[in-house]
Order: sequence, then C-alpha cells, then structure tokens
Amino acid sequence: MRKWIALISLSVLILFVSGCTNNPKPPKKPIIDQTLPKLAEVKFLAEVTEIGFEWKPSFDERVSGYYVYRSNPELQNGKLERIATVKDKYSSHFVDTKLKPATQYHYRFSTYSKNKRESVASDTISVATAPLIESVSFIRAITGLPHRVKLVWRPHTSQRVESYIIQRNEFTSTSWEQLAVVKGRLNAEYIDSGLKENRVFRYRIKVKTYDGLISKPSKIVEAGTKPLPIVIKNLTATVDVPKKIVLSWDASVEKDFSYYKVYRAINTMLFYSYLAKTEDTKYEDLINTNGKSYYYYVTTVDKDGLESPRQQNAVTGSSLAIPATVYITSSNHDGRSINITWKSIDNRAIKYNVIKEYKDKKKVFTNIEGKSFNDSDVVRGIEYKYNVVAIDKYGLASKKSENTIIEMPKE
Repeated sequence: MRKWIALISLSVLILFVSGCTNNPKPPKKPIIDQTLPKLAEVKFLAEVTEIGFEWKPSFDERVSGYYVYRSNPELQNGKLERIATVKDKYSSHFVDTKLKPATQYHYRFSTYSKNKRESVASDTISVATAPLIESVSFIRAITGLPHRVKLVWRPHTSQRVESYIIQRNEFTSTSWEQLAVVKGRLNAEYIDSGLKENRVFRYRIKVKTYDGLISKPSKIVEAGTKPLPIVIKNLTATVDVPKKIVLSWDASVEKDFSYYKVYRAINTMLFYSYLAKTEDTKYEDLINTNGKSYYYYVTTVDKDGLESPRQQNAVTGSSLAIPATVYITSSNHDGRSINITWKSIDNRAIKYNVIKEYKDKKKVFTNIEGKSFNDSDVVRGIEYKYNVVAIDKYGLASKKSENTIIEMPKE
C-alpha cells in the first residue's frame, strides 16, 4: 500500500489541498444517516509534519463531500474532533499539515449530504508522523588556533538537506547562539574567528531541509583558542653603560617562538611606543645623552602573531650619567707654588683635569691621578682661578667644580 502511494505522491500532493477547506465549527452531536455510504479503504503516507490520505471517492448522488476527524495528542481523552471538510465528493485526497514530528495521530472519515447529515465514520486509522531528520553524524572542533576555532563535519547523507546551522555556547552561558548558516549539503567546514585568546567554547550543528524542517542538534564538541605566549621573565636594564641602555631577559620557552618586541616610554604614565624587533635575548638602545632614563617592556611573539602580555611592571634603565662634581677641600700657596686638594663622592674618577685661568689665559692640566695638585708655574702678584673636573674610565667628564681663587702675593 505504501509503495503504491509513494509512486503517485507527486501528483497526489498537488491535488491534496484543492478540495479542502477549514471546517466550520461542527455541531456537538452530529446527525448520523446510516444509509449514507461509509468511506472505506483509506490509505495514507506520513511525513515529518504532515500526513497525506487517499480514498476511493463516492459517486452516490446523496454525498456532497467528506468530513475529517482527528485526535489531539495533547489531550488524554482520545476524543476525535472534526478538523476539515472536503467539499467536493469527487475529491479523493486530503493532507493534514503542521503536525508534530514523531507523534501518533488517530483519524476517521465520513461522507456527508447536502443537509449536513453524515455517514457512519470509517474505521479508526492510526498514523505516526516521521521523526525529525538526524543531524550530522560526525563533527569535530579543532583547538589551539589563534583567535579562532575550526569546525569540520561529515556531509549529511540526505539530499533533502539544504544547509547547516552552526551554534555556539560558552561555559558561562546556558543559551546557544546561532553563529551562521552554511548553505549546501556538501559544505562541511566553518571557522569561528575573531575570538579571544585562551577561551573554551562548545559547538553543535543542526541541519535544515529544503522544506524548512530543522533537525535536533548534533552532539556537542568543545574547543579552545590558542593562549597567548607567557610573559618574558627577568627583564633587566643597565644604568652604568655610557651612551646606551642594555636590556636583557630570559629566553622564551614557547615552542613556536618567532621574535621579541621591545617597547619604550619616557614616563610610566605615557604611551609605550614600539622600539625594536629582535630574536636575541639582549637589546642595546643607543642613546647620545648621558644620564638619560627610559622605561621598558619586552614581549614575545609566536609564529601565529600572538603577542604575550607585558611584564607587570616596566623596568627602568638609563645611560651612564657623568661623574659627580668634585669639591675642593683646600687651596693655598707657600709663596712659590699653589696647592689644591679635592674629594669626589662617587669614586668613579680614575683621573682628573685641573683648569687654570689667569688674566686672559687658560691652561688645562690632564691625567692627574691623585686628588691633589701643585702648581709651581705661578708669578707673584697674579690672581689664579682653578676648577677640577673628574674623568671616569669611559672618558665621561664631570661638571667643573666650584672656583677656587688664589692671589699670589707681591714681594
């Protein structure tokens, strides 16, 4: 019987709706005329949300059409109620639509006359709608990708499938978000991009048929986005190197390490600008100013372009400042020469320069290794002014000390 109906289903479905209308509310108790012919041999074909019926029409002159009765599966009493009227007795088909999938319904049919009397009802026909189409049988989520999760699945075997509905859920949420609709039965991939790093998501897929039916969801799969590289440790910056600041840090432990990025700012409250890219664990920031300070961060970048967070606190580095200014502790003469002594507070000086000025002349005595100076090249009656400058091992010179002035007495 089912095979026979299937062969004519395409032509039959066109005719199903033509002779059917919504039925006016029937009387509470129908008037039965037992002489009217009873409808027999009703055949059916069930789909997911509709059931089609076919019968041999009655050509009895008293018959005007057919009544359709159906049970409501939501009610427990099993009572059948009239749901439709087929107004033309020459019609032989009826389709009941908008039904629930995988649900059993009970039907009866009767003929009716012009005066709305009806025949004895047909035997009860029990029909179950087909279940919803299953979702995809295989789905996989690829984890560890940068800012994205890739979904792949096996194309559905049913040619009724029009598209795939992709849904996502986070562990902090109880609802499912629809991400996309992938059209085409043979399309079997979706990339969820623009995600935050080191986040775990859950995914499922529903399939949609060409007639608008949507399956139950597939099994749930989980995947996480790739985490950022870990923070670089033991970042240091020098304060004792002239004309530059040398940064150093521990090597990255990332397996897919690519390079480091160095950032610099002149103040912790200001924006850190990108300074350099390097694959070494050391960087020299060349600076032409003595005693210039900067603040630094260093990050690591992997082969996918993911950049690690910065250190919790920036490190401070500075180029070497000039030596501290010396201060003269004594200055005197013995009538024949002038003696000067001084001290230095930072002990960086390895030698000193003494600057001697008198009249319009100036002379510099260099490479003095001690902290005293005796000047015998003096003339009585002349005023001399002296300054001392400290020189460190890098050749950096301090500012001049305060002046000390000595006037050689006349005769």
